[in-house]
Amino acid sequence: MRVSAKAIAIAAACLAGPVLAQGSLAMLDTLQKGGWEVRYRDGSASRKVCVRSGREFIQLRHTDSGCNRFVVEDGASEVTVQYTCRGNGYGRTNIRKETPALVQIDSQGIADGKPFQFSAEARRTASCD
Repeated sequence: MRVSAKAIAIAAACLAGPVLAQGSLAMLDTLQKGGWEVRYRDGSASRKVCVRSGREFIQLRHTDSGCNRFVVEDGASEVTVQYTCRGNGYGRTNIRKETPALVQIDSQGIADGKPFQFSAEARRTASCD
């Protein structure tokens, strides 16, 4: 069996370690700026989020700013981002835009040594406080 140089290069790149793929995440830029309320489907207390770029929804369980992100899907109405926060876990979040003021969020991962998984709906409510 003969393996091409291209196949070897791809395999080597995969084994070298994580690659940070950066998509534009342009869909998040189309969300209305301001105060949003995140309502969790499991009945947990809702949370207020001040949205400046839409990227605030990616890491709702990790407030670390130095996390590495890998863009899995970068569509016009849906994005999926996987991230790793060194020493504090990781997550994978899918955000689907219904309107510029309404999104659906599904996220799972590990935070503070414990697994998490949630589904939520976020709506723009007002200006940021």
